Amino acid sequence: MLQDKRIVLGVTGGIAAYKAAELVRELVRRGAAVRVVMTDHACEFVRPLTFETLSGNPVATELFHLTGDHKIDHIALADFAELVVIAPATANIIGKLAAGIADDLLTTVLLAATAPVLICPAMNAKMYGNPVVKENVARLSARGYAILEPACGELACRTEGQGRLPEVPEIAEEIESLLSPKNLRGEHILITAGPTQEPFDPVRYITNHSSGKMGYALAVMARRRGADVTLISGPTELPAPRGVHFVPVQTALAMRDSVLDHLKEATVVIKAAAVADYRPTVCRTTKIKKSEERMTVHLERNPDIIATVGKKKGSRIVVGFAMESDHLLENARAKLREKRMDFIVANDLTAPGAGFRTDTNIIRILDREGGDDTFPLMGKLDAAGIILDRVKKVRDDKRARDGH
Repeated sequence: MLQDKRIVLGVTGGIAAYKAAELVRELVRRGAAVRVVMTDHACEFVRPLTFETLSGNPVATELFHLTGDHKIDHIALADFAELVVIAPATANIIGKLAAGIADDLLTTVLLAATAPVLICPAMNAKMYGNPVVKENVARLSARGYAILEPACGELACRTEGQGRLPEVPEIAEEIESLLSPKNLRGEHILITAGPTQEPFDPVRYITNHSSGKMGYALAVMARRRGADVTLISGPTELPAPRGVHFVPVQTALAMRDSVLDHLKEATVVIKAAAVADYRPTVCRTTKIKKSEERMTVHLERNPDIIATVGKKKGSRIVVGFAMESDHLLENARAKLREKRMDFIVANDLTAPGAGFRTDTNIIRILDREGGDDTFPLMGKLDAAGIILDRVKKVRDDKRARDGH
């Protein structure tokens, strides 16, 4: 998602400077062009050669230096940047920036830059809690700088508290968000994800192979594009996406109730969860003991969540999924029509790379007007982007028809 994005990374003199090397590696892996600016104190922790090797670009450290085309470094770097990231950001650099001081290369780049700036503070917890530092951070935030709050945990000084540089994936995700178009701002998107577990005693349950990856990818991408996101998820091994309202549930009944609880504020509903169609009629309160006899478990139908949402649709955009092992088109079109969806995302369970627990998907989007678009194998984040593009198109078409 960061392909060809131009990022200037400022590294200042804190022990967390070593994490900045991993951040450069991750940004380059995602396709970004990264230029690194180091302060003198940062060079005491990590050598510039490390960042030159990882970024493939020379590291800038000197204020009075001309580039190959005779441009002054801080102006050239400011012009290059689509985003400036300071990680780690010490109390010193935060104070300088808040006061408008420009006495080294990094501070002059920051004053010359017109691109968005992301500040990632990292320092001793007592320093971060100092009223002066808090005031400086608040001042930068009020000026439009993005602030990624430090994490809590063990610090280099062998104390614990808030001051750790956030982990690299979290910083990278914030960068992705800042560089994504905010074309879904104003929407509240309700997403369901993962499997459900339907217990028949305290130990055993009925479930399916869903990993939740598609639903979580939709939540990540919707949040990047400016939407408020509520993610209602069955049990998965995935961490809750940053910046979304996360609601964990276990059973289909609990998911249904949670969807209805959050439906009022939703403008878009995307049901990506693989909800169990049936649940045991009786759930024993104690573990069922093994015996020589056969065991029969009686099942009853679970509620159809997307059909329930369809009946309460109103002006909402409703999107469903159909994962089938046969008769994909017929089954998907029937669901689309009967459950009042705006469009449905169809998956062929038997296609390599499109089944459960994969990082890829092959999607086919069917709409109420008879449209049928098939897309090639791609990562689930890319697939989520295509689905959200279609949500935006449906929204824009509705607004045009309504004269908005």
